[in-house]
Amino acid sequence: MTPALLAITLLLGVTLCYIAVCAVSPFGNCRKCSGWGFQMRTDRKGRMKRGKDCRRCQATGKRIRIGRWLYNRAARIHRAGTQ
Repeated sequence: MTPALLAITLLLGVTLCYIAVCAVSPFGNCRKCSGWGFQMRTDRKGRMKRGKDCRRCQATGKRIRIGRWLYNRAARIHRAGTQ
């Protein structure tokens, strides 16, 4: 097997796995709050407590994956073009 063919096969395999992940679980954890929905803060004694709600995910703790966002956008354009 040539290195170019091996690289293409590997890239195709990674792409198909990512498509499967986007189909099964379209939402992932928010990167800013790590899926908590809020930032953790410390009080004056050093104990952890709940901070403000996360503005990026609107306190849901979830975000839409890039692949699913692209699929939704393409489906919306296709649907609008065929009506």
